[in-house]
Amino acid sequence: MEISRQAYYKRIRAYEALAQHDQGVLDFVLEKRRRQPRLGTRKLHHLLHIEARTSLQVGRDRLFTILREARELVPRKRAYHKTTHSHHRFRRHPNLLKDGPAQVVATGPEQVWVADITYLPTQENVAYLSLVTDAFSRKIVGHHVHETLHTESVLKALKSAVSERETDQPLIHHSDRGAQYCSDLYQQLHIKHGITCSMTDGYDCYQNAMAERVNGILKMEFLLRRPKDLAEARKMVGESVAIYNEERPHLALKYKTPDAVHRAFESETGVNLFQD
Repeated sequence: MEISRQAYYKRIRAYEALAQHDQGVLDFVLEKRRRQPRLGTRKLHHLLHIEARTSLQVGRDRLFTILREARELVPRKRAYHKTTHSHHRFRRHPNLLKDGPAQVVATGPEQVWVADITYLPTQENVAYLSLVTDAFSRKIVGHHVHETLHTESVLKALKSAVSERETDQPLIHHSDRGAQYCSDLYQQLHIKHGITCSMTDGYDCYQNAMAERVNGILKMEFLLRRPKDLAEARKMVGESVAIYNEERPHLALKYKTPDAVHRAFESETGVNLFQD
């Protein structure tokens, strides 16, 4: 075959070294996915370069190849269940986040919160998850798992967020035009805490895209197993929210975690530690 014995064994050693290296990278990935089962390749690439030893660091394309060959690429999921009832008697508020000269853009935490409700099935019945997310840090600041779509249940997520609020600066609460958010009971809590209400002005889901995106991350990356009942659903959501806030790097935050950005930004002094 016109290949020397030396070259033959050198090539074998090279293949073995490459296989051993790729297995080390794969072990790192699987360890990370023990807590974040659907963590994407780009975020894994970032973690690999800041946490793994130098010998395991590879380029992004090479990491895609390793995961593809090991069948560890995360497939996309799509799910939809309607939780919004927009045909009601309550007042709809204007969209303060819509593109235009009057658009409000958050420059720090606790300036804009976005809220949404998502369907969360259990083995016994139907449950729902209400979330309130900070638009600047992407941190989930309030959540509640409930059995019905009654306003009293949805309101608990906002009450949880308000109880942890650390500043008294002007705050906007943005949501869709669902009956729960437009209700007198929900709006009374806005008035009590000096919160300005903002709502989507149509049926375009992109007008509340950030809130829906966070809902999707929790359901598609963390809540992969259907909980037995409401109690287990609440436990699983609590654990998932903690991992999302404190461990999951966020692309829009330059691969920082929502909790790190939320804590690092000194809103009282106006010092933004988020900038590189």
